[in-house]
Amino acid sequence: MEFAEVIRRRRMVRHYADRPLSRHVIEKILASALRAPSAGFSQGWAFLALTDAADRARFWPFVPTRVAQTPTMQDAPLVVVPLAHKAAYLSRYAEADKGWTDRSEARWPAPYWYIDTGMAALMMLLTAVDEGLGACFFGIMPAAGDHLDPAVDVPAHTAAFKAEFAIPDEYTPIGGICIGYRADDLPPQNSAAVAERRRGLDSVIHRGQWGRQH
Repeated sequence: MEFAEVIRRRRMVRHYADRPLSRHVIEKILASALRAPSAGFSQGWAFLALTDAADRARFWPFVPTRVAQTPTMQDAPLVVVPLAHKAAYLSRYAEADKGWTDRSEARWPAPYWYIDTGMAALMMLLTAVDEGLGACFFGIMPAAGDHLDPAVDVPAHTAAFKAEFAIPDEYTPIGGICIGYRADDLPPQNSAAVAERRRGLDSVIHRGQWGRQH
């Protein structure tokens, strides 16, 4: 598939057919993540790949809102959880060729461990499209509700998820990705609504100075 067509077709797919993926396709999608850029070639990431039905069944309770709203996401045969490893970046930039003498987080203008892991996630999303598949990136969150206290509930939920899959403390999940064949009865995208909401170049591109669109 032409690259421009891959970009054009990319969308978050939430309805899947109960149809397996070949091992070759799974490995191709996972390997594509390793081609993402990373600051200082730190490669501060890891990926929890869930292909066994029993393992995926352990995962879905940690995204109750997704299950409730779009239950056919559970039919996707591949779930990947990208994990960011901050310590890899702090250590890499304390090495002699980078010139920093400490591992201070304050030196970073943005948390590149999350940025780079997100780029790796996008590589998998695009590879899935290139293979004729659907994919969706989503947050690993407790059930939505007015009672939710993000200062307490989200960290506790994340800790429980990491404990379930024996993920080391120093790795942070940035979300989940489900990948598979689109359902035959995939609801059509409301193109008119999407087109109305999509921001145009003139609203997001500032040429030479903020506020200059032309």
